[in-house]
Amino acid sequence: MAGPGIAAARGFAVPWRARVLSEGGGRVRRVRPAEVQRITVEEAADRYAEMVRAKTVTGALAPSTAEIYTRDVHTFADLTGGGRVLDDLTGEDVDEVLLRFARKPDGRRRAQVAGDGAAPLQSAYSQARFRRSVSAFFRHAAVAGWVQLNPMRAVTVTTRQRGGLRPERRALTREQAEGLLGTARVLASAAPDERKRADQRTELRDALIVLLLATVGPRVSELTRADVDHFFTNDGVRYWRIFGKGGRTRDVPLPRGVAQVLDAYLAHRRARGVETPALLLSWRGRRLARGDVQGVIDRVLARVDPDRRRSVTPHGLRHTTATHLLAAATDMDAVRRVLGHSDLSTLGRYRDELPGELEAAMRVHPLLGPEEPGDRLR
Repeated sequence: MAGPGIAAARGFAVPWRARVLSEGGGRVRRVRPAEVQRITVEEAADRYAEMVRAKTVTGALAPSTAEIYTRDVHTFADLTGGGRVLDDLTGEDVDEVLLRFARKPDGRRRAQVAGDGAAPLQSAYSQARFRRSVSAFFRHAAVAGWVQLNPMRAVTVTTRQRGGLRPERRALTREQAEGLLGTARVLASAAPDERKRADQRTELRDALIVLLLATVGPRVSELTRADVDHFFTNDGVRYWRIFGKGGRTRDVPLPRGVAQVLDAYLAHRRARGVETPALLLSWRGRRLARGDVQGVIDRVLARVDPDRRRSVTPHGLRHTTATHLLAAATDMDAVRRVLGHSDLSTLGRYRDELPGELEAAMRVHPLLGPEEPGDRLR
């Protein structure tokens, strides 16, 4: 193992030296030192980001996860004030940062889709993700000797004050989803814009992205990691082999209409002589980044009839898939496998209520049979 000098030379934080006390029964208790490294929030964020990036080299962290941790910890430093000493932060200080982040406009979202001329605020999902990132940062800071006490233990801001970990609705209604999917299908079948260069005609790609997100419900990282050879045909059915969390894979059959758009997109790629394995490419020919997907959704949304349009994130489309599959009485285990969950209980977080679903359920009560029109109360 490299000594403290080597670790410091490489730019990593040197762990604090703990005194070890023996207790009864052979147990060992570590005691924190009286003094810690009084480094600034900015310096701690930089050291932590370097450590996170190093973990991707060893395979301990996925590059996409490391990207999120790095972005969030630098956002935390900006909102806190990078020049402050990390060990001086209290639970109240972290509370204030969480509230600032909740009120921070989401620059990844297009303002015109919001309809009010202002960029939407952070979604509940983004707030929860940011909090997890900050918690991981302070856990490392406590071990590295940058703080004596983890301030996250004193955080008092409630879920409601942060804006709620779960908004009233993430999933699109049937009308909203049909408006988005219908627009994507029209976009896929439209004649190419001859005024654009071939590599800048992204309409077919944009339509495919929206259709895959709304009908299959992949995580955005699963979508951007997809390669052309992850799609195959078995007994006449088109499948997508999705590489998900924890190294798990799942083979999900594609709806016929989505498979047709996929095949048209692949044919367009072959005609252009594209040989890269990545499925989704930017107009520059690089693999599409996670942050670009929201812009694609917003471009398609801008074409939807305003009466059926509602801003939605990639994760919201994942909720839409789960909600409507479950509302159609699709087997819960089948929905779990489509989404790539390891446990059925996770589905509860993805199930949103749909307008009129209780009334519809009672009209076809299994003990009474379907309700006749004349039976309804007036």
